[in-house]
Amino acid sequence: MAKIRGDETQPEIVVRKFLFSKGFRFRKNVKTLPGKPDIVLPKYKTVIFIHGCFWHKHKNCKKAQLPETRKEFWEKKISGNVERDKKNIRQLKKTGWQVIVLWQCRLGKKQSDRWQKSLIEKLS
Repeated sequence: MAKIRGDETQPEIVVRKFLFSKGFRFRKNVKTLPGKPDIVLPKYKTVIFIHGCFWHKHKNCKKAQLPETRKEFWEKKISGNVERDKKNIRQLKKTGWQVIVLWQCRLGKKQSDRWQKSLIEKLS
């Protein structure tokens, strides 16, 4: 687990390149905000979290299945992540931020039109 990166993941880079190409300017991994959002668009008072399906327990997703070994450990670890996500999102909304969560499995090339259109609509 020590080798797992927390930022600069491929899904984050894909979303950032898309936003930049559309003229949006943003900050990355702002430590002063709850949850250290992956992308922050201050002008729009919007934060974007790009969640890995496994680490944040994406419902009904094949990538979110827990390993067969050490099941108790993984359930505790992943449920802790989910609870922390909920708390951070609540705090951000309470302070007036719009929160957008994008899932790793939805950022593939086959679905790029869908998430890109949805993201632009939410920022307009």
